[in-house]
Amino acid sequence: MAETLILILSFLILLILGVPIAFSIGISASIVLAMEINNGIALATIAQRLITGLDSFSLLAIPFFILAGQIMNKGGIANRLIDFARIFVGIIPGGLLYVNIIANMLFGAISGSAVAATSAIGGFMLPKMKKQGYPEDLSAAVNIASSTIGLVIPPSNILIIYSLASGGVSITALFVAGYIPGILMGLSLMIIGVILAKKRGLPSFKAPSFSEAFSAFFSAVPSILLLIIVMGGIIGGIFTPTEASAIAVVHALFLSMWIYKEVKIRDLGQIFLDTVKTTSLVLFLVSTSVAMSWVLSYENIPQSLSDSLISLSSNKYVILLIINLILLLFGIFMDMTPAVLIFTPIFLPVVTNLGVDPIHFGIIMVMNLCIGLCTPPVGSVLFVGLSVSKVSLSKVMPSLILLYIALVVVLLLVTFIPELSLWLPSFLPS
Repeated sequence: MAETLILILSFLILLILGVPIAFSIGISASIVLAMEINNGIALATIAQRLITGLDSFSLLAIPFFILAGQIMNKGGIANRLIDFARIFVGIIPGGLLYVNIIANMLFGAISGSAVAATSAIGGFMLPKMKKQGYPEDLSAAVNIASSTIGLVIPPSNILIIYSLASGGVSITALFVAGYIPGILMGLSLMIIGVILAKKRGLPSFKAPSFSEAFSAFFSAVPSILLLIIVMGGIIGGIFTPTEASAIAVVHALFLSMWIYKEVKIRDLGQIFLDTVKTTSLVLFLVSTSVAMSWVLSYENIPQSLSDSLISLSSNKYVILLIINLILLLFGIFMDMTPAVLIFTPIFLPVVTNLGVDPIHFGIIMVMNLCIGLCTPPVGSVLFVGLSVSKVSLSKVMPSLILLYIALVVVLLLVTFIPELSLWLPSFLPS
């Protein structure tokens, strides 16, 4: 117990002092290990774990998917997905709310970034919504809440990281498991949108002509085809998720440079630089978190916490509810990647001992942390969304609270009805 307290306190103190989270994780793990063995050996062990933590073929998918996302973020994908979504729901009263939600779901899944979805979709949609008479607070709230859904819908870097942290849960199964929960999250926001559209008398968008609808559909098909190629190839066993990520880069380059012609050769240097910066941050977090996971296991901390939780109740749904509350709380203050890497080795042994499927738990964890991304006081997506919309937090919060409630209801449904995340993976070949 003393080691657990020291680990938590040292980690929190370092964060309060402003030490970057990856360094905070590595230093706190080193301190705890040094209490047990010689300082030199402790540091050598941590260094070894940092290196072995990155020795994974599956991790190669992360830089490729990040690169594909960077290319598509600058390649005019957002505008075409918005036009595509407008064909189907734009003519319904309040239709631009649903266009925003669908476009964010598609763009988030393609780019793998909730922040990119918030800024790209919001930057294009919010001025149009304002011009059509939509309240700024509601438009901003919908853009913020829906932009995180793409992290649940594959391909998703955060599910790859969960696979690593969990000790090898199938990435393909995790990808497939995310579809129904992600779609339910989007539908829940649309239901709230229907209610608010009627209450506020929101207008619809003018129905597109046949030629406009055909043009929008034809222009968006190559972008949507990326999801079909990547997921179809993975599910069909044609290539691995890592190979799929490389194919996604080739497709994104071809699409952005030769089809849409919005990325030039001179833009590639900045795109590669941004990719390297993001990848280095993510992978350094992964390596330090793997080292911490090893220290947690060495000190038997997960087993101690497991015993403490099980002493509260032997009912798996009660334990899942407690874990949900903990993840929702920490998700407010912590970014997704470190949260997944820190809490997976702590909570996964607890829930698997109670008979919870690791795939099911992975989706629960990611959904929790998605909600945290758009929750004050430090949700990164929240503040990017506020910056794009130029609306204050106090004005947005009343509408956001209704959307939070909808997302939490879906989270509880997925938590207590495992089939929502496990039904599709059951069709995969064993």
